[in-house]
Amino acid sequence: MRIGLDVMGGDYAPESTILGAILAHKELPPETELVLIGNKDIIAKTLEREKEDAAAYNIVHASEVLEMGDHPAKTFSKKKDSSIAVGFRMLKNKELGGFTSAGNTGAMLVGIHYSIGTIPGIIRPAIASLLPSFSEIPCIILDVGLNPDSKPDVLYQYGIMGSEYAEKVLGVKDPRVALLNIGSEESKGNMASRAAFDMMNGTKDYNFIGNIEANDFFVNKDVNVVVCDGFVGNIVLKEAEAFYRLIRKRKVEDEFFEKFNFENYGGSPILGASSTVVIGHGISNAKAIKNMILQTHEMASVGLSDKIKNALS
Repeated sequence: MRIGLDVMGGDYAPESTILGAILAHKELPPETELVLIGNKDIIAKTLEREKEDAAAYNIVHASEVLEMGDHPAKTFSKKKDSSIAVGFRMLKNKELGGFTSAGNTGAMLVGIHYSIGTIPGIIRPAIASLLPSFSEIPCIILDVGLNPDSKPDVLYQYGIMGSEYAEKVLGVKDPRVALLNIGSEESKGNMASRAAFDMMNGTKDYNFIGNIEANDFFVNKDVNVVVCDGFVGNIVLKEAEAFYRLIRKRKVEDEFFEKFNFENYGGSPILGASSTVVIGHGISNAKAIKNMILQTHEMASVGLSDKIKNALS
């Protein structure tokens, strides 16, 4: 299997991405080939400086970079030799089993749309994120920003995609899916959430357990997947990040609170894409990049996109 990394993507790239790739290479199975996509001279010099054998990696040169401030749609088509464009081209041609980047998020989404597309039957793909709970296994929440206004049938499909991720990647048997709402009663919520509840209730596509309130989010061991629209999900995710920064600022040392550190999870998978794509945080350091690569490998290894496709059919 070959996993592609956009070496040029991220606020601290290419330094952090190459160092993260070195860390990941030590943990990946021997049969997995790590493909470093970016400026080959910079990659080679950094590997040499770190006393790494360049022959242990597959280096693919990309002469251009999609910067964080670039307009995603306009620039993706213009910078055809950018590391992101090259990565998606390789993914489309089945030269990669998965592709990951901490670069321009918008460009990554454009790459999915124009290069590999979504799984047939998917109405809207979703950005998923892992959040801690009292359980040893984190909870997956989707969507966290891709679709701010999601219709009930989209939310229903999020339950399918999230359940497949929890089962196939996290190893949860019969994942319990909940709908994030302002009350546990089925009559609570706005029109979209009430309609989504009616669709989910009694479904045989996944194990729906009803509504979950925000104050039950991190402490409920029995919830594995939380479904919401991208507007609400993004607020939840950002609030969790702010909570972790507050804990660190107050110099609180606690094993559970350290689970809120995004570096431990790496990146956010795009569920519903026709192949494995993981987007990392722009501020990712080497540790986060390492975990982003390992997460991409894990998703590709279980063939998650195919599993979601089969679940839909």
